[in-house]
Amino acid sequence: MQVKKIQILALTSAKRSFVVSLIGLFLLSCVLFYSQYVIAETNVSGVEIETIDEPVASSLAGEPVQDFLTDVDTKDNSQDDLWARIKDGYAMPDIESEYTAAHEEWYASRPDYVKRMVERSQKYLFHVVEEVQKRGMPTEIALLPMIESAFNPQANSRSHASGIWQFVPSTGKTFGLKQNWWVDNRRDVTAATGAALDYLQKLHGMFGTWDLALAAYNAGEGTVQRAIDRNRRQGLPTDYQSLKLPPETRNYVPKLQAIKNIVSDPEKFGLTLNSIPNRPYFARVTTPKQIDARLAAQLAEISYEEFCSLNPSYNRPVITSTGEKHQILLPVWAADRFAENLADYDKPLTSWQTYNAKRGERMDHIAQKFGMNVSQLRYVNGLSPSNRLRNSQAMLVPAVYKGKPISDASEIQSDTINAAEMENNNTIDQTSENEPTSRHAVIHKVRNGETLQILAKKYNTDTKTLMSINHLKNGQLKTGQTLKINNAVYKKNGRKTATSGKSIKISSHRKIIANRNNSSRHISARSHIRLE
Repeated sequence: MQVKKIQILALTSAKRSFVVSLIGLFLLSCVLFYSQYVIAETNVSGVEIETIDEPVASSLAGEPVQDFLTDVDTKDNSQDDLWARIKDGYAMPDIESEYTAAHEEWYASRPDYVKRMVERSQKYLFHVVEEVQKRGMPTEIALLPMIESAFNPQANSRSHASGIWQFVPSTGKTFGLKQNWWVDNRRDVTAATGAALDYLQKLHGMFGTWDLALAAYNAGEGTVQRAIDRNRRQGLPTDYQSLKLPPETRNYVPKLQAIKNIVSDPEKFGLTLNSIPNRPYFARVTTPKQIDARLAAQLAEISYEEFCSLNPSYNRPVITSTGEKHQILLPVWAADRFAENLADYDKPLTSWQTYNAKRGERMDHIAQKFGMNVSQLRYVNGLSPSNRLRNSQAMLVPAVYKGKPISDASEIQSDTINAAEMENNNTIDQTSENEPTSRHAVIHKVRNGETLQILAKKYNTDTKTLMSINHLKNGQLKTGQTLKINNAVYKKNGRKTATSGKSIKISSHRKIIANRNNSSRHISARSHIRLE
């Protein structure tokens, strides 16, 4: 079944628009008989648009979401049940393991968790199954996001893995998943699915079996290869269950086996899996170059939450591209509505614009200029309180304030948002705002009675940072001991403190140490609800 596609782009001729529009109206009546047609229209603002469409089963058009997710078992038609399709495609040998039974018991004792996981999967699972089967892969692979993220596209782990396939940043970049100020395509369901399947196919080619490929997906190919080499040297078997692997990886394939067993016979475990229709939930829609995320949801006549669930990769309240157009996902029944409403929309498609901060300009001054508070400005631009503005740094600000366009601001690029320039904003200096720093280290000689707490307060830092920089095993200090205070801003009574004959500002330089414990993945959901 083809997924319905609609492409919106600007043309140049109103005359051509009118003529092709008539042709398009005729072809609309033949949607089930033509593989592709083009309609050119002009919206009420005079902007010409072109709509490229592909046929979709007529039962999908205008179908409300509750009907789409209706239990299909009542139709007694296994071909319409996605679970049946998945079970028919099983091709991995079952694995007998004590770990499997433990995971089966875990899921069986948490029916609410399983219900939420299945409800989330309803939007994405058909697409994943389609892509898996296109590549001739076992359909068990389509269930992998259940153990990676419970099909939560906003899931993040302590190792900084993200999305339903839990890509870490480096692996995501290796497989073409863009991660910048605007987007994190590890959370893009379609892009990440393609990347994950590419990676799994590569691993299967390296190790020859799917269970070893899955182990390498979890622990890395180097870990699995070293385990295989170690067993070979000792004359031991090199299959998955014979390898000495990290605890999480030893549980990984049995956990997928547990999910497979539950899908095969949920009643055996006291669970109920709502049926999922064997048809697309979303359509791919090509939008103009820039459009507000909330406006896109409004034009599609869906909730903002629904829009974000299908487009979780966007980091900002405006969707933009360095090219002339880009794609978003919408429910299949909302695609036509989006096209029609966009054609009738006569206002600007975005309420945001680019602003370049002046040298020495403070965050509160910029926020006040555009009718925001500082926390809103930081949130929209992904700035933490410790971020320092660079000179002429591009920022996202409202295009209007109190209903009027912002004027008298030469730093504003009012016609468009400079997407390319702002892609680099995720490399902002992690120091206090507008505070210069020194590369010189300060050496402090401990005096009688001084403690780490006293020194941390004196130098505007914390005890953990001091212990880390100086490789201290505990917080005990000795009189005469020397400590290094690295790159900090130190102010006392508004004056610089002279050290070793030099005027130095000392800043708090905090290290964030990630928990890299591989025994389990601690997944947390991160909200990306944008500023209203």
